[in-house]
Amino acid sequence: MTIRRHPYLAAGLLTAALALTGCGGDDSGSAAVPDGWGTLDTKGVSVSYPKGYREQGAGDRARFNAAAAERTEGGRTVSLITVQLGFTEAGTAEQAAIAAEAGIQMGADVKGQKEVELSGTDEARRIDFAFEATGEDGGPAKGTPVDGVILTGLDSSDRTFAVRVDTQRGKLSDADLRRIVESVEVH
Repeated sequence: MTIRRHPYLAAGLLTAALALTGCGGDDSGSAAVPDGWGTLDTKGVSVSYPKGYREQGAGDRARFNAAAAERTEGGRTVSLITVQLGFTEAGTAEQAAIAAEAGIQMGADVKGQKEVELSGTDEARRIDFAFEATGEDGGPAKGTPVDGVILTGLDSSDRTFAVRVDTQRGKLSDADLRRIVESVEVH
């Protein structure tokens, strides 16, 4: 999927980082983790992933990802869940969302941004979007529809986080996507 090594992601986040400054807050709660699921744990955020995904080691994931899990079919990635930490300087979840949107593939259909409740923080945003796969980096074939969700805000250290789920259309149920979102726990 294009999130792995997409040049627009790094450039967009770098540009946004130069424009924004940091602060923010958080706290409390416990996220729901479905039985049999794995969990990506980082200093700022944890997120669980369904059976059938494989957690990527540091040498396998893109350098900007603190954690990642992928699901493959026929040797191609059909779904990728990533966690980025400190991807920009931001003082609010709204500012973090603006920076996260800058990393979405050019030409994507951004369906909007809304407030979302995540365990461990009082302020977070969700961005829904869709794009056509480029066929690069082992992702879906060129032109395949991909749906994406980014959950972003500030952790307890006032550092930005972004949990991103990119999935080839039809390869992740709405129920499992909802469970992934509900599993996010901000530290």
